[in-house]
Amino acid sequence: MSQSSKPKLLFAVTNDLSYDQRMDRICSALSENEFDCTIIGRKKSNSKDLSVKSYKTRRINLRFQKGKLFYLEYNFKLFWIALFSRCDVYCAIDLDTCIPFFLAAKLRGKTLTYDAHEYFSELEEVVNRPLVHFIWQKVEALAMRTADAYYTISEGYAKLFHSRYNQIFKVVRNVPRLSVEQIVQTSETPFIIYQGALNVGRGLEESVLAMHHISGLQLRIYGEGPISGKLEKLIQNEKLDEKVSLMGSLLPTELRAITTQAFAGLTLFSETGLHHQYSLANRFFDYLHAGIPQIAMNYSEYKAFNEKYSIALLIDELSEDELAKGISELQSNPELASQLKNNCSLAARENNWQIESQKLLEIYLNL
Repeated sequence: MSQSSKPKLLFAVTNDLSYDQRMDRICSALSENEFDCTIIGRKKSNSKDLSVKSYKTRRINLRFQKGKLFYLEYNFKLFWIALFSRCDVYCAIDLDTCIPFFLAAKLRGKTLTYDAHEYFSELEEVVNRPLVHFIWQKVEALAMRTADAYYTISEGYAKLFHSRYNQIFKVVRNVPRLSVEQIVQTSETPFIIYQGALNVGRGLEESVLAMHHISGLQLRIYGEGPISGKLEKLIQNEKLDEKVSLMGSLLPTELRAITTQAFAGLTLFSETGLHHQYSLANRFFDYLHAGIPQIAMNYSEYKAFNEKYSIALLIDELSEDELAKGISELQSNPELASQLKNNCSLAARENNWQIESQKLLEIYLNL
């Protein structure tokens, strides 16, 4: 990269940028440390105006908003934007932005980085569709032999990628910034919180059904996604309208304030697909930094972290009964809930973006 001016980095994601906390942290950290960053997303009909950042933003207008036509249109437009953008490094985020950036980097002789936020080819909605799974595996194989630097969100993913493709991935976890603000719970109605995309395999259906067995708590689900409609019907059919609420998406600053008020958070995944089994979800750290206990899966990444810090109650099976049992245990054992909550403070001091971002800077400074 040129040393005469700030190196120009171009990132791309398929969301509308409003709620992407990881990319906001990444672009902010790099732009505050001698990099000129631009991130491209997409424009939706309900997209909110973006606040002014230390980095540049751009959103692509699309005719199609989902399915194969969405991916084709987005990738086509992204390629032409990338090809004629002034940048030193193309930074592909997950497989769905990989091909346009690979082609642009190849044609222009530029550097390419690959950031795997997910084990994309092992998502539940991918592995259950053989043709789709095959296509994404081919795209993944291309990504794994073309980039100049690789990083991902968990040691589990890094080991899987190395095992399958013999490619070394650095690990940059998606941890929030350490806040100096005092955390205070003020909610009049105790509630359990889920935050994040409403996708298959996130334990959302099981969470709704578990509320049949829980009293004295509400379940509030923050986010939107492919199964929003399905969840709404499930809540209505199960007559759980007074216990479960779909709250929609909130801006990160609003969501952080609400999360601190929750009784507990949910970080749940099915066993289908290696993506789930080796994940280290954003919400796991968001709850931790909010200072609330949580119920999470007893998968390797969560188990290893919890053995060190003890901030969550882990369950072995994603089911209505196991989840209800876990919530009831936190309710009936205030000493346990208080201990988990108190342990969040130490864990946040040792796992935060101020520390983690140094790993990110090292990657880009060494390109």
